[in-house]
Amino acid sequence: MQSKRISIIEAVSNTIIGLLTSFCIQLIIYPVLNIDVKLSQNVIITFVFFIASIVRSYLVRRFFNSLK
Repeated sequence: MQSKRISIIEAVSNTIIGLLTSFCIQLIIYPVLNIDVKLSQNVIITFVFFIASIVRSYLVRRFFNSLK
């Protein structure tokens, strides 16, 4: 069983990788879709999803650990 500390470390690590990936994808996809988003707005959008992803990942991990 994974400890709560390791669960949050895993969730944050996984989410940081997702953060960098999504930020780069947004830099490409917004102009392709003709969506005018400033860099500062892109950072805010990415950060909001980053926080949501950490919480989601941690809760899913804890849920599945509680099944054991």
